[in-house]
Formats: sequence, C-alpha cells, structure tokens
Amino acid sequence: MLTVRDLMTEDVATVDPQLTLREAVELFNTRHVSGAPVTAGGRLVGVLSASDVLGFEAETPGVPTERPALEHEDWDEPTEWIEGEEAPAAFFSDQWSDAGADVLERFAEVSGPEWDYLAEHTVADAMTPSVCSIAPFVDVYTAAEYMIRAGVHRLIVMQEGRLVGILSSLDIVRAVAQRRLVASGPEVRTAPLAWADVRR
Repeated sequence: MLTVRDLMTEDVATVDPQLTLREAVELFNTRHVSGAPVTAGGRLVGVLSASDVLGFEAETPGVPTERPALEHEDWDEPTEWIEGEEAPAAFFSDQWSDAGADVLERFAEVSGPEWDYLAEHTVADAMTPSVCSIAPFVDVYTAAEYMIRAGVHRLIVMQEGRLVGILSSLDIVRAVAQRRLVASGPEVRTAPLAWADVRR
C-alpha cells in the first residue's frame, strides 16, 4: 500500500510571512502550486493557499484612493460659462491627474494603491495559522480521509518536527489516474494526525 512518502513532494515551495501577497501569488504561478507552507526562521508558522488570498481580498474593504475630496464649502457657486474661459466642468478633471488620458495610458499607470492591492498586504495578513500535518509513513487512504474531514487540499508532511514534504489532493488524484492505489504489500503503520494551530 502506498504511503504519504511515496506521493509527497519533497521540494516544497515555502513563503515568508513578510512576503507581499503579490510576490506569493507570483511564486504560486511560477511553481504551479495553489498553496505553500509559511515559514519564519526555519519554523512552520502557517499555510497560505490561493483560497486564503481570495478570501482575504473579498473580506477586506477596498483601498481608498489618495485623492482629497472637496468639502461642500469649497464648491464654487454655478456661474454662466463664457466661451474661451475654463469650463465649469474642469473641476472634475482637476481631481484626476490622468483625466482625458488615453485608456491604454491609464491602464499602464499602476502606481495608485487601488491598482495593486496584493502588494499592499503581506502573507501574514492572509495566511491560515492552523496547519494540518501528517507523518510520511501514514497510508494514502488515511491521508485522503484526513483531507476530507479537515476540508483541505494539502497536508504538510512533518517528521520529528521538521517539514519534509507536502501532499496535495492532486498528488492523490495523479496516483489514482496512474492506477498506483492498489492494496498490496505489507500492512502500513498509521499514526495520529495533527492539526496544530501554530500561532504564538
């Protein structure tokens, strides 16, 4: 019977809690993963998934722009426009430095906080401090049951307090597709599963 060690990924991509969410998402994209353990000083402190990032973004109010709003007292009384003078509607275009710019120019300018929300926050803001971990010698069926009970797509593989790998639901699906999950060989030892909150 296959064990977690047989299917797990040993070359684990980890993220630092101070990394921006933008950098973490770029790492996920580069490594073709949807989540990673969060480590600080060699210690496991949580896990960040794409779902965590989406949930964080959905629950956090939008970033306000830095454009000052005018108070009612600052408004000029409406006046009749005389041709050749500045139009009364110029007030609105004065509020936005890119008003009247070509649409492509406006999309190219991404320095405003409303454009790069993920760069304004860190992994620590969105990560889950609860970690579902499992030992490498546990059988794959037990690992799959644990994933279902915990409602997670990945398990952190720990041995003697060290991060040694990660097992994802995709690893198990791949093994099923390759017809590797057959009951044969010696009985495999199982161990208690750990779901630890690593917050300090």
